[in-house]
Amino acid sequence: MKITPTKLNDCFVIEPKVFKDDRGYFFESFNSEKFHKITGLDANFVQDNEAFSNRGVLRGLHFQKGEYAQTKLVRVIQGSVLDVVVDLRKNSSSYGKHFSIVLSGENKKQLFVPRGFAHGYSVLENNTIFAYKCDNFYNKESEGGIIYNDSFLNIDWMLKEEEIELSEKDKVLPNFNF
Repeated sequence: MKITPTKLNDCFVIEPKVFKDDRGYFFESFNSEKFHKITGLDANFVQDNEAFSNRGVLRGLHFQKGEYAQTKLVRVIQGSVLDVVVDLRKNSSSYGKHFSIVLSGENKKQLFVPRGFAHGYSVLENNTIFAYKCDNFYNKESEGGIIYNDSFLNIDWMLKEEEIELSEKDKVLPNFNF
């Protein structure tokens, strides 16, 4: 497994070693011992989630506050997304900065998102299956978010504005407050 730091503190791209033959493929999607050895960070995932979407769906930017903050390990099983994270940790040198990467069923890349980050993604292909692990349980009262088109963050979601499909909840998220 190859682990590469991003420009955001404690946020990493993970590329598993994929073993292919005429029967298909196999890869280890996460190994906490290897991850800790390379990064010095621990992750104890307690919840797995999966979402199905078609091109144009944009989910986010979401986060959990306080004691319900979550570390996430995100990946795409089928299709592709532009995955975006924003560092919300005020004591971090990368505070207020964002990072984006295309995750796909083909490239098998994953993104390790530490606690204190907002997360979202835009779906680039029909029939996309997105999966992620969390190190803390979801709590509705602790959820927060940032509007996808915040002018300070200025994120390119790799979709035309008329293609973007949002949930009612995501349409009314606040701007980034710094």
